[in-house]
Parts: sequence; C-alpha cells; structure tokens
Amino acid sequence: MTSVRGKLHDVRGQISDRWHHMPKWARWALVAAVVVFFYALPNKEFYQYLGPIPTTESNFAQVLFTVSIYVLLAVGLNIVVGFAGLLDLGYFGFFAVGAYTVAVLTSPSSDLKTLWPWLAALPLAIGITMISGLMLGTPTLRLRGDYLAIVTLGFAEMIRIAAVSSEFLKGQRGLNQIPHPPGEYADGKPVFGVLDARPYYWLVLTVIIVVVILVTNLSNSRVGRAWVSIREDEDAAQLMGVPTFKFKLWAFAMGAAIGGLAGALFAGKQNFVSSQNFELLNSIIILAAVILGGSGNIVGAIVGGGLVAYLIERFRGIELFGVELYEYRFLVFGLTLVVMMIFRPQGLISSKRRAAEFKDRRKEVTVGG
Repeated sequence: MTSVRGKLHDVRGQISDRWHHMPKWARWALVAAVVVFFYALPNKEFYQYLGPIPTTESNFAQVLFTVSIYVLLAVGLNIVVGFAGLLDLGYFGFFAVGAYTVAVLTSPSSDLKTLWPWLAALPLAIGITMISGLMLGTPTLRLRGDYLAIVTLGFAEMIRIAAVSSEFLKGQRGLNQIPHPPGEYADGKPVFGVLDARPYYWLVLTVIIVVVILVTNLSNSRVGRAWVSIREDEDAAQLMGVPTFKFKLWAFAMGAAIGGLAGALFAGKQNFVSSQNFELLNSIIILAAVILGGSGNIVGAIVGGGLVAYLIERFRGIELFGVELYEYRFLVFGLTLVVMMIFRPQGLISSKRRAAEFKDRRKEVTVGG
C-alpha cells in the first residue's frame, strides 16, 4: 500500500513539474481548452461522445447547473475553511439568505407592494448576505475550533427555522413566480426560460470564472497571506502584527457574499424558494466537498464541489444486485470520505503548503512511533 501511495505521489509530482515548466502561452492555451470544454458540455451534439459521463435518468443540463452551484459554494467556503482555517458548519445559511432576498424582492407572492427586477435584486442580495456574515462574525469570530463550528451550525438552523415559521417568508408554502434573469434572443424569445437549463449553467459557469479570478488575486495579495498565517498559527500571526480579527471577518464576509450570490442565481433558475430547499445536510455536503477536493486549493475546491454534486446525481437509476444505489448515495459518499481521510487527508488536489504540512506530520508520527 505504501509503494502504491508513493507511486501516486511521484505521478502527481511529475504532472506538477511539467505544468510549472510549461511556457506561459501553453498553460493559457490549456486553460482556455478546459473552459471551452465546459462551455460545450451541456450540448447533446458534444456530450453524446463522452460515454458514461452524461446522466441517463435526469436532464444532463439540469445536473450541470446543480454541479455549477455546488462548485460556486465550494469556492466560497474554501475562503473561510481553506484559506483562513475557520470551521464553518452553517455555510448554507448564507445561500438561503441570498435566495430569500431575491425571492422577497421579486416574487409577486411576497408582501412587498413594489417589486424589484431580478437584476436589481442581485447586488442587494449579495450585500445583505455579506452584512449577515459580518453580523454573525463580529460577536463569534473570537471563538475557535469546535466552538465556532457550533455557533455557525446554530446560525444555519436559525435561518431554516425562521424560514419555516415566518409568515413573511411564507414558510413551507414558499415564494413562487420569482422572475428569471433578463435577456432575449433576436426573435424576442427569452434566453432564460423554463425548459432549457443550459443558459443558467452558462451563466453560473461565467460567474465561477470571474469569482475564481478575483479569489486567486485576493489569495496572492496581503489579505491572502494574512489568512494563511491565521490558519497556520493565529497567536503567532497576532504577535507578528497581523490584525487577525479583521482578516477573519473579511474572510467570513467574502465567503458569505459568494454564498449569497449562489443563492440568488439558484432562486432565479428555480422560480420557487421554500424552507425545504435549505436543509442542514447541504452545509455538511459543501464542507465535505472542500475537504475532499483539497482544502486551501481553489482547483481542489472546484473539483471537490463538482464531484460531490455529480456523483450524488449519477447514482440515480443505477442498480447493483437489485438495489438502487441512489437510496444509499450518502452511505457511499460517507465511505468515500472515510477512505480519503485515511489515505489522502490533504484532499485530491492539495495546495503545496497543505501537502507539506501533512508530510511533516507523517514524519513526526513515524519518528515518534
């Protein structure tokens, strides 16, 4: 088993070395090819040649939209958990705040007399979600570890219970007739309709690209270095002059804004929002996706979010020994996580720093043993 793990490590190292030694134009060309691949993915003329990748029991374009939402959420949570090292178990609560903000402002079934256009409600949803992140973080970010996790878990439950019991949010009846994003073809037909999920997927994919560029630049800035120092040793970072509370609050606000953006896009696609859309399990799945892909690595978060959302849906309609795997999808998912934590705790695509940390820990365990 050790030799197999060593060979896999060598292969990953060779791939990493080749990537870093490639000319800059070649790397950009490869990235562009990957982007074009994902934009072409929901077209049947393209994915019919991809073998077993497309789902057979559900609309593949709809599955891709769900996958893209999970990826966007994983990128946002990676700021909080991966960069700043803050354990957040209630991240889906920010997703709910963003979705409900758009729903309340735009839905005819809400109690507002004057309704907003979807495009005008979008930045307000992001702003309100960011403010909710600041409101949650200001009194709680002085806590650490398990205590912070419990508080964020309580936040997600507060949002869910408020959605269930509040007449303003219409409880389990929900808010319907939420308008879709604007846009028309040359013939006057709306771009974002009811039946075709491809435009929504392309919209979220474009948003993901923009968010990844912004987060990458942020992680390479002074803010990103402060987050990493807080994650490694908060006390040492504070002694070195890093205002740790300020940067933790900044991480919480940034992650919340991306979660709210994902919720707003989800509401614009679904046309309906209710309390049943925001179960606590979703927060756990997003956190597991970040850890599975590689905490602290943007590419790892993208891979983890995409794999988790895709595999859960891919089990639909598949039977093994007469048992439908979709009913046991979370059991398989849980076993996969256990195996990953045993053999690759740093995730599928870990950052260099995280990989070095786990390597040093294994050496300490070996020497100590």
